[in-house]
Amino acid sequence: MLRLGYLTPAPGSRHRRKVVGRGEGSGHGGKGSTRGFKGQTARSGDRSMRPSFEGGQIPLVRRIPKRGFNNNTFKNFHETVNVGDLEAVFAAGAEVNIETMKKALLVRRSLPVKILGDGDLTKKFSVTAHAFSGSAKSKIEKAGGSVTLLPGRPVQVKGQGAKK
Repeated sequence: MLRLGYLTPAPGSRHRRKVVGRGEGSGHGGKGSTRGFKGQTARSGDRSMRPSFEGGQIPLVRRIPKRGFNNNTFKNFHETVNVGDLEAVFAAGAEVNIETMKKALLVRRSLPVKILGDGDLTKKFSVTAHAFSGSAKSKIEKAGGSVTLLPGRPVQVKGQGAKK
């Protein structure tokens, strides 16, 4: 009978812990105990170093020249929804706004919402969002719906190229 208490690892998948610092007869290097001699990594305790640490040498990211322009500083972030997704989720004549899109799980983060024109639209919607692409706006209006722009400026997210 298969039960959780009877489960064991596959043979050979678990290794015995290497016991170091037990002298010459241990089979693990004797004096240095497989750690080499002296220095930070030979000591006990905290031997963890960040992956970019180069032993005190000026790190590569600081040595290379930094020139040119990077637009990530000025990039605006939107949560995007396609008109094809609106067609699939909402009924004809629905009032589509940020709250209804969140309930339908089309929008998950608290960013401005931009409607994009990918997909076909046959149903009539009244859509309210922060931004619309040209094709999305024309598809919504062609289907007999209306477009309402919400006030507010685009958001720059920390950690994704935005200024702090």
